[in-house]
Amino acid sequence: MEHVLDREPASDVDQPATALDVDPAWDADVAAARDPIEPTSPRRRPPSRLGGALRAVGRTIARGLEWCFGVISLVLGLSILAAIPIAQFLCLGYMLEAAARVAITGRLRDGLIGVRRAARVGGVVAGAWISMLPLWLAGSAAYSAAVIDPGGPSSRAWRVAMAAVALLTCAHLGAACARGGRLRYFLWPFGNPLWLARRLRRGGLYVECRDGLWDFVVALHLPNFFKLGLVGFLGTTAWLVVPATLIIAGARFPICWPVGLILLAIIVPFLPFLQIRYAVEGDLHALFSRRAIRSRFRNAPWAFAFALVVLLIASVPLYLLKIEFVPREAAWLPSLLFVIFLAPARLLTGWAYHRAGRRRRPRHWLFRILGRVAILAVALFYVLIVFLAQYTSWGGVRSLYEQHAFSLPVPFLNL
Repeated sequence: MEHVLDREPASDVDQPATALDVDPAWDADVAAARDPIEPTSPRRRPPSRLGGALRAVGRTIARGLEWCFGVISLVLGLSILAAIPIAQFLCLGYMLEAAARVAITGRLRDGLIGVRRAARVGGVVAGAWISMLPLWLAGSAAYSAAVIDPGGPSSRAWRVAMAAVALLTCAHLGAACARGGRLRYFLWPFGNPLWLARRLRRGGLYVECRDGLWDFVVALHLPNFFKLGLVGFLGTTAWLVVPATLIIAGARFPICWPVGLILLAIIVPFLPFLQIRYAVEGDLHALFSRRAIRSRFRNAPWAFAFALVVLLIASVPLYLLKIEFVPREAAWLPSLLFVIFLAPARLLTGWAYHRAGRRRRPRHWLFRILGRVAILAVALFYVLIVFLAQYTSWGGVRSLYEQHAFSLPVPFLNL
């Protein structure tokens, strides 16, 4: 017994560790190191391959539909701009810039500038028009009630209803535009109030909308398009005014009109490529550099001839529309044909310009001769159409200055 009591207690090293002696924090750390996944956390299901593929296909289809809608909106927008004075320069500048981009890259798809932004603008216009239908119906009912019972209770009730619908429509349009202006925000109005309430609670909505609108307008590059169209129009007019004036003067001096026709036939093959050269380089002197265009023609004579044939033939249908006077409210219809026919032709001239720039050596003399023959034939055909247009167009001799193959579709002389 004494030996047992006299024994010293075992050291900490000799004593075995028990569950009560282990530090709880250390135990948790060791457990986490051994098993980093918490046993209580729910296991995530891996994403379904079929669901991901369906979502990818849906996004692709949506983007394709948006692109097609953007092309339609772009064509309609350019047609409307081409029928408005001063704004016509934006249309011409856009077409020159599109041809210049194709001339730089050689890809026709690069000429479709701002298709996604055009889709956004077209969605806002279409959504606003659809959203105004309830207001139009309420206004029609209020007008009918005022005719049937002037000053009666039914008429007053419909006036109040029309005012309420007008306020709701304005609030809906404002919320849809502030939300992003997509077409689905106009077609499904029930989500706009909730979004607007959350956004107002967070604050900064006005600043965000103001900055977003400003960035969107700046991204359109309207001043650049306007400048390009204005300078291109003035330079093109400088080329065409002399032969057109000589043809008009042929009514008094018969010797003048043959000289004007020959001069016009000489200018026509160079003019569309001079416009592209100016749009690419941004220098006014490029509009009058015939030697550079002649040098490029030697490198790709058939491409130049094909592009010029398409451009000049595409301009003929608009001369047929000038036989009768087009009312001012329907002036965008000839402009629509102008954009549909001549915009692809201008992209094709940009492609020919790029193809000629890639080659470093002139083509064989036989190819150059055949290209010149095709260009001469189509130039003479175009000159004949222009000469006869003064007798068939409602504008008379002024139509000689309205050569929309190179200039504006609706000149200022007719507005």
